[in-house]
Amino acid sequence: MTESTNRYPVSGAGLGLRRGLIDKLMTNPPDDVDFMEVAPENWINVGGKLGRKFRFFTERYPFVLHGLSLSIGAPSPLNENLLRDIRAFMEEHGIDFYSEHLSYCGDDGQLYDLMPIPFTEEAVRYVAERIQRAQDILGRRMAVENVSYYTPTDTSMTEAAFTNAVLEEADCDLLLDINNIVVNSINHQYDAREFMLAMPEKRIKYFHLAGHYIEAADLRIDTHGAAVDEQAWKLLGEAYAHFGPVPTLLERDFNFPPLDELLDEVRQIKALQASAANSIADVAEPAHG
Repeated sequence: MTESTNRYPVSGAGLGLRRGLIDKLMTNPPDDVDFMEVAPENWINVGGKLGRKFRFFTERYPFVLHGLSLSIGAPSPLNENLLRDIRAFMEEHGIDFYSEHLSYCGDDGQLYDLMPIPFTEEAVRYVAERIQRAQDILGRRMAVENVSYYTPTDTSMTEAAFTNAVLEEADCDLLLDINNIVVNSINHQYDAREFMLAMPEKRIKYFHLAGHYIEAADLRIDTHGAAVDEQAWKLLGEAYAHFGPVPTLLERDFNFPPLDELLDEVRQIKALQASAANSIADVAEPAHG
């Protein structure tokens, strides 16, 4: 089961800070939100009125960063200038934790989409070396996130085996995306719970939770533009039962509902976390004779 909460960079339930939400959140900063997350690429060197709005939140909430464009698995050289900018941004705002997608998003150009890395031993070594270099430049450990993908390029290894091998070879941490497990399990016909249980507890730093689009019974598209699916809620509860109440961030990138509906999902995360914590306490309580 889970260890002390100091193993995590944040605690509780979080919400991704998006520009489409920022004014509503500023009007009445929600107490239900324990931490926030942004993509550094969207905020580095942003000043003026928008920069002041961002500072409003960093002064009130713990933050983590989740990158979009480092392209850790790309054939092109690692973007070390971006990493230096991210390190400076983290120091400027007092943010200690950064993650990226276990994926890539282009070669010479930016595709603005996540491409699947071949699940091979060669790719494990290649990606792990780049992660290690990124950690050296950042001056801290980073995490990589399991991503949704639609057309695997090489399945010499399973997705779970590949993910674990990268984490071990690079000695980095894991941002475990619950919705991506659900999406991939349907699209590629594997057991979502089995994949979740195969992830290394000691490396998990927090969870992502989001909604997806149902294209067909056997095809889901990871959009972050809908309410969380019941299958994802169920898997989240199972993850808490296994790993403990890991900090969890709700992602919503567009098609925003009324703010209170969004916060209801944050509150549902908190309720599941509390239930898991109570279950752990009940198991740990010594019997009285």
